[in-house]
Amino acid sequence: MTSETIGVLGFVFLFVMIFFQVPIGVAMAISGVATVGVLIGFDPAFSLIAIETFHSLASPDLALIVLFVLMGNLAGLAGLSADLYRFAHAFLGHFRGGLAMTTIGASAGFGAICGSSLATTATMTRMSLPEMRARGYASELATGSIAAGSTLGIIVPPSIILVLYGLLTEQAIQPLFIAALIPAVIAVLFYLFAIVVTVWRNPALAPVGEVHTWEDRRASVKGAGGFLVLALAVSGGIYSGLITVNEAASVGVSLALLIAWKRGKMTRAALRESLFDTADTTSMIYLVLIGASIFSYGMTLSELPASLVAAIEGSGLPPLVIILLIQLMYIFLGSIFDTVAAMVITLPFVFPLILALGYDPIWWGVINVIVMEIGMLTPPIGLNVFVVHGMVPDVPMRRIFAGVTPFVMVDILRLLLLTLFPALMIL
Repeated sequence: MTSETIGVLGFVFLFVMIFFQVPIGVAMAISGVATVGVLIGFDPAFSLIAIETFHSLASPDLALIVLFVLMGNLAGLAGLSADLYRFAHAFLGHFRGGLAMTTIGASAGFGAICGSSLATTATMTRMSLPEMRARGYASELATGSIAAGSTLGIIVPPSIILVLYGLLTEQAIQPLFIAALIPAVIAVLFYLFAIVVTVWRNPALAPVGEVHTWEDRRASVKGAGGFLVLALAVSGGIYSGLITVNEAASVGVSLALLIAWKRGKMTRAALRESLFDTADTTSMIYLVLIGASIFSYGMTLSELPASLVAAIEGSGLPPLVIILLIQLMYIFLGSIFDTVAAMVITLPFVFPLILALGYDPIWWGVINVIVMEIGMLTPPIGLNVFVVHGMVPDVPMRRIFAGVTPFVMVDILRLLLLTLFPALMIL
C-alpha cells in the first residue's frame, strides 16, 4: 500500500471509532498511533503518546484554557451573569421582543468572560427562559434566541475555540482575539436585527415590555460594575497591548475570585465545585489536543494532506470557490458531529490548503469559528439546540429548530460578508 492509502485507512478507522462513540480524543490518538505504526513502526508510534502528552502538559499556552475556564466558572459563581442580564434588560426590555434581545446582549457579554458556548447556553436557559415564559413569549422565539445567542460564546474573545485553533495551527492567540472583535459585533447586530424582523412579521411571538426608569437603569449599571471591571481588565488589557493574553487570563481569574469572595459567594463547597468543573472541562480539552497532535502527525507522515492540496490546486477551481466549498463541508459536518471534533479532525487537511491558496491563517481561524457557530444550530445535531432541549424537555425539538432558523439565516449572511470582504476584520 502507498502511504496515502494508509492515511485514508487511518482516517476511515477514526470515523468508525467515532461512530461507535469512542471519545474523540482517544479515537484520534488510536488512529494516529496505528497510522504511524504501519508507516514507520510501532515503537516510535507508541513513544508519540508520551512525547505529545509531555508537550501538552508543559505548554504555557495551554494554561490559557485552564485559566479562562476557571474565570468563567468563578464569574458564574459570583453572579456576574445575572447582573449582566439585569443590565441588558433595563435598556432593551421595553422593546417588542426585548427579552430576546436582552438574551443576545447578555450572551455576548457572558461569552466575554466565559469563552464557552455550552456554558453560556446552560446559564442563559436557567436565567432568561423563565422570564420570557412568564411574560408570554412564544417558545420558538424564547428557546431560539437562547440557543443562537449562546453561540456568541465561541466568537466573543476570549474564546476557548480560538485558543484551540491557535494552538493547533501555531498561530498567536492575541491576533486571533483582535480579528474576532468586529465579527463578534456584527454577529450581535445581525441577531438583534433577526429578532426585530421576526417580531415585526409576527407580533404574537413577543409582547411589548415595560419601560424602565432611568433610576432603574443607573442601578443596573451599578450592579453590573463587577462584570464591567472584569471585562475591561481582560479584554481591555489584551486589545490595548498593556498585558499579554496569559497575563490577562491570570488577572481575570484573580478578579473573578475577588468579586466572588467580596459578595460572600466563595464558600468552600462552591470553590471546590468550580475547581472540579474546571478540571473536568480542561482534562477533556487536553485529551482532544493530545489526540489531535498524534493524529495530525500520522496524517502528515502519510502525505495524504499534501496530496489533497496538490489535487485541489490542480483542479483549476478559483480559490474563492474552494473556500465556499470548504465552508459548506464544515456546515455539513457540524450537522452530524460535534463542531469542535469537526474542526480538530479536518485541520490537518484544511489548514495546509488555506495556506497554499494564499489566505491569511488568522482570517481563516475566525471564519472557521463562524462556520462552527452555524453547525451548533444546524439539524440533526445542533449541539446548542440539544442543550436547550435537555434543560426544557417540554419544548419539542422542531420548535427550537424553528426558532433558530432566522438566526441561522443571518449567520450565513455574516459568513458571506466576511468571506467576500475580509478587510472587515482587524488583521
